[in-house]
Amino acid sequence: MTVIEQYIADQPAERQARLNELYVLLKAELPNAQEKISYGMPTFYGQRNIIHFANMKHHTGLYPGAEPIALMQTELSDFHTSKGAIQLPLDKPLPVDLIKKIAQLALVREQR
Repeated sequence: MTVIEQYIADQPAERQARLNELYVLLKAELPNAQEKISYGMPTFYGQRNIIHFANMKHHTGLYPGAEPIALMQTELSDFHTSKGAIQLPLDKPLPVDLIKKIAQLALVREQR
C-alpha cells in the first residue's frame, strides 16, 4: 500500500471512493511523479511538489499552486479558490477534464 493509499484508507468511508477517484486521475496524469505525504496531504512531486489533494471537512481540496489557478481563472469561476487552493464541492462529481488540465499546468510549472 502506498502512503497515499494509506491516507485514503484512513479517511471516513463515505469519502474514500471520491479520494481514490482523484488519486487515480492524478496518478494517470502524472505517471512519472513520486508520491509522498507533505503538509499532511497526499502529494505528487518531481524536483519539488507538483500538486497536493486532501479530504477537508466540507470539500475536497486540490492544491496545484498559484500559477495554474491564475491561468485557469475563467474555468474555475464556479469553484471557491484562493491563491493556491481549489475547493471541490462534495455534492458534485469531480470535474475530471478540469483536474487533468490543472495537473498538466502544475507539472509544466514544476519542470521549469
